[in-house]
Amino acid sequence: MIAKNACSDFLHFFRSWLNNPLRVAAIAPSGDSLARIMTSEIAALDGPIIELGPGTGVFTRALLARGISERDLTLIEYGPEFIGSLQKRFPDARILQMDAAHLAQADIFEGEPVGAVISGLPLLSMSPRKIASILAGAFVYIRAGGAFYQFTYGPRCPVPRPILDRLGLKATRIGGTVRNLPPASVYRISRRKPLELSRERFKYRAGGVDMEITAFSEADD
Repeated sequence: MIAKNACSDFLHFFRSWLNNPLRVAAIAPSGDSLARIMTSEIAALDGPIIELGPGTGVFTRALLARGISERDLTLIEYGPEFIGSLQKRFPDARILQMDAAHLAQADIFEGEPVGAVISGLPLLSMSPRKIASILAGAFVYIRAGGAFYQFTYGPRCPVPRPILDRLGLKATRIGGTVRNLPPASVYRISRRKPLELSRERFKYRAGGVDMEITAFSEADD
């Protein structure tokens, strides 16, 4: 049954990649080795957890194995082709079909209750503006000491350094695996200092283009 599900997930994922390669970005779901690294720092007390781009639920299952209650999971999935299978596999989780770039405006939680955000999003195929919006929105909900976990197929952190600096964040590589298709690395992204959300807009300049995005400002000491 496990092998049958894995084959079904691969075919489902592969068809989604064929339909929209920039949005899906990989030809196969993430493997168990990568899922273990992505969730290695997560404990049951870290719930609730937000997962961005769960796809077929590989990281979701790893979170459950780490002791996170299914009721403490909020799964944010943009692709309609994955929603039905996620609802069937994780009936007690909250599943929202939406663009992760709109997290800050979605008001999915009150305050900052989330211990971690796990991201399976293909950041390398996204614009700097969208990456910044996703990170800024995620940290609206992440409590002090929490972190954003992101994997990448590239040689370095997929969040550009200017975005990290502007949002007051830092990235630390926590591991990698060659037992994934393709090989991947995992980064923990966390606050450098205590931050608070600012509703003001700031100008972020990248590639000669000025962009307005919601940002964080350093809290007063």
